[in-house]
Amino acid sequence: MEYFYIPLVLIGCYLILRTKNALHVLQQNSYNLDGRYFKWILTNRIKIYTLFDHLTLLLALLFIFINDKNIILISTSVLYFVITIFSFLKMKKETYKLKFKVTSRIKRLIFTIFLIYTIPTLLIVLNFDINHLHDYFYGYILIGYLQYYVVLLALFINSPIERLVYYYYYFKAKKKLKGMKSLDVIGITGSYGKTSSKNILSDILNIKYNVLPSPKNFNTPYGLMITVNNYLDKFTDLLIAEMGAYRKGEIKELCDFVQPKYGILTKIGVAHLESFGSQENIQYGKFELIESLPQDGIGILNRDDELQVKYQLKNKVKIIWIGIENKADYTAENIKITKDGSTFDVFVKAENKSYKFQTKLLGKTNIYNLLAGIALGHQLGINFEQLQQVVKLVKPVEHRLELKKYGTINIIDDAYNSNPLGAKTALEVLKMMKGKKIIVTAGMIELGEQQNKLNKQLGKDIAEVCDEVILIGKNQTKPIYDGLVDSKFSKLKIHVLSDIKEAFPLVRKLDEGNTYLLIENDLPDIFNE
Repeated sequence: MEYFYIPLVLIGCYLILRTKNALHVLQQNSYNLDGRYFKWILTNRIKIYTLFDHLTLLLALLFIFINDKNIILISTSVLYFVITIFSFLKMKKETYKLKFKVTSRIKRLIFTIFLIYTIPTLLIVLNFDINHLHDYFYGYILIGYLQYYVVLLALFINSPIERLVYYYYYFKAKKKLKGMKSLDVIGITGSYGKTSSKNILSDILNIKYNVLPSPKNFNTPYGLMITVNNYLDKFTDLLIAEMGAYRKGEIKELCDFVQPKYGILTKIGVAHLESFGSQENIQYGKFELIESLPQDGIGILNRDDELQVKYQLKNKVKIIWIGIENKADYTAENIKITKDGSTFDVFVKAENKSYKFQTKLLGKTNIYNLLAGIALGHQLGINFEQLQQVVKLVKPVEHRLELKKYGTINIIDDAYNSNPLGAKTALEVLKMMKGKKIIVTAGMIELGEQQNKLNKQLGKDIAEVCDEVILIGKNQTKPIYDGLVDSKFSKLKIHVLSDIKEAFPLVRKLDEGNTYLLIENDLPDIFNE
C-alpha cells in the first residue's frame, strides 16, 4: 500500500497547480457573476486542457487493458511527475496583467476543495484494497481532468457561507454609515467613464472638502463594503461611490446601501448590453441612481446624451444639466485639445457668464468629466477661482487616456476603456498627434448582439487615423480586421498577435523616431488566445 502514496502525492501536486489556475480564472470572471466562469470554461476548452491533460485521460483508458498493479503505479507516477514539472515551469514563465490574489474568499474555496479531495482519500486509505487500484486511479484522473468544474462545485458548496459573510460586512458597513451624521455620499454611474469621473471629481472637491473616493474599481456591493469598513473615517466629508451594474436593480441595491444625496450619470451606452438584455434596460438601470436621490439632493445629467434627455424622471430631485454640443446649465465652449492638454470655457447659465479653464487631461470625454465635477463643485459652494485653480492640477487617470513616454515612443494609455465612445475619443486624440500613429487593441467586449458590428466600425475608424494596426487575438479582433480591409487599409500594415506582451517588441521595430502608440482596451488574461 505504501507505493500507492507516491502517485497520490504527485497527483496532488498536479491538482494544486491546476486548482491555482482555475481559481485565477474564477477570480477574473468575478466569481461566476452571471455565470461568466461557467461560460468561460465551456468556450475555452483549448486553454483548460493541454496535451498533458489529455494524456492523463488516455492513461485512464489504458488501465482498462492493464491488470499489472506495478505498471499502473509506475506509469501514473511517471506521467504525473512529468506533467507537474511541465506545469510548474510553464506557470513560472507566465506573466499576468491581473495577478492572482489570495483573498479570504479564495482561502475558503481552497479549504472546501481540500475537503472534496481529502474525505474520499481518507476513506480509500482506511479501506484500501489493492484489487480496486484501477477504480481509485480512474477517480483521481477523472476528477483532476475536470478540476475547473470541481472549483465550480466548491463555489456552489460555499454559497451559503458567502451569503453569511456578505451580510456580516454589509450590516457592519451600514452601522458605520448610520453613525456618520455629517457624511454625504455622491454616487457616480453610467455605461462609460465612471472611474475617470470619480477620480476627477475627487481632485476637484478636495480643494474644500475631505473626500474619499471608492478605491480602484470598487463599484460592487463588496467593493463599497470594503470602502466603508476599511477606508472611511470620522474626518471624511464626502464619500464618492462608483456604482457598476450588469443588470437592472443592481444600482438601486447600491443606493439602498450607501444612500447617496448627490448623483452623476456620465453616459448611457451599450456597455454590458449582453447582461442587461436591451438598451432600454441599461437606461432604466442607470437612472436608478438619480431616482434614489432625496428631494434636497442634486443629480448631474448630460444634455448631449439623448437617452438622458428623453428619460421621464420619476422623482423631484434637483437636476443640473451639463453639455458641450447642446446648451445646458454648465456648457463647455471654445474647446481646444492639444498633445499637452486642453483649454475650454464654461458658460454658467444662472450667471450668464463664462469662465476659462485649463487642464492636463486629453479627450472630449474628460471635458465632460471635468464639467460634471465643476458643476457639482460649484453647487457645493466652491467658487470659480478655486475651481480654475484645481482643474489645472487634476491628474490624468491611470490607463485612461494617460500620456506616457517610452524612449522615442509616446504612449496614449487607454487600456481600461472598452466601449465605443471611449475608443472614438481616443482615436480623436491620436489623430491630433504629429508623428507615426500606431494602435494596439484587443477590441471591445460585452456588447451583446452589437459587438461584431461595433468592432467592425472601430476598424473603419482606425483606418482613418492609424499608420499601423496591431490586433491582439485573431478570433476576437476579426470584425476589426474586416472593418480595416473594407476601408482599403493595407493588410501589410495589420499585425495580428496572440498576446499584448508581443506588441511592444513589434512597436519598437515600427518606431521611426516620433511615434504615438494608442493602447486601446487591454483585455484581462482570460481573453488571451
